[in-house]
Amino acid sequence: MITDATYIARRLHMLGEWDAALSVLGPDAEPEVRAEIAVDRWFFRIEGHEEAEKAVAAIDPVSPTAHLLTGRLAYSRLLFQREPRADDRGVAEAGYRAAIEGGDEKTRAWAEYHLAVLLDNIDEDPAGAVPLYESALDVATKSDDGYFESYIIRHLAPHKEPAERMAMLRRSLNLRAALGARPQAIAAQALLADNLPEEDPERAELLRTVRPGAEELRIGWLLSGE
Repeated sequence: MITDATYIARRLHMLGEWDAALSVLGPDAEPEVRAEIAVDRWFFRIEGHEEAEKAVAAIDPVSPTAHLLTGRLAYSRLLFQREPRADDRGVAEAGYRAAIEGGDEKTRAWAEYHLAVLLDNIDEDPAGAVPLYESALDVATKSDDGYFESYIIRHLAPHKEPAERMAMLRRSLNLRAALGARPQAIAAQALLADNLPEEDPERAELLRTVRPGAEELRIGWLLSGE
């Protein structure tokens, strides 16, 4: 049963209010919920790594969620070059593959998606990544999970021809906006802007919208280039 505190924390999480979300969780809250929020806060803000790692360590280490979140922490250290560890590449893949092997259908699909991102962004191996994106997308669409779909098509889009790419990026943004997933919507606006011609008025408007939102939520990787 979902408690009121858990419900409120999850709603705040979707809004990018990670600190507030963590603060409403009492000592008896599900540790997996706390870990998921702490890892997301680290990923978006590039802050609170130690707390995220402690939160992940507090859940069952052999659970699919623990494997998935451990992989995400290792991947993000590599991606952002924030004190990456020598074994982070192997730890990330091992975590994702363990979650694929031990999780339910949705967890397996999320792990496939994250493994695809690792292959895509770290290994620069689109041939290995695209089939995993497509497999995860089958699960997302079959379960009518627009939030999950928005993540997959955001990363699958660059591997498509221009017309399909832009349609995917717009759909990712629209899904996130409709679901009230604010940090994800801001990220989608930024990526859509990056794929529009410099002289396109929509690009300028998107960038004007992205900046204050990214500053308010302190989305580190959107602000790091400024």
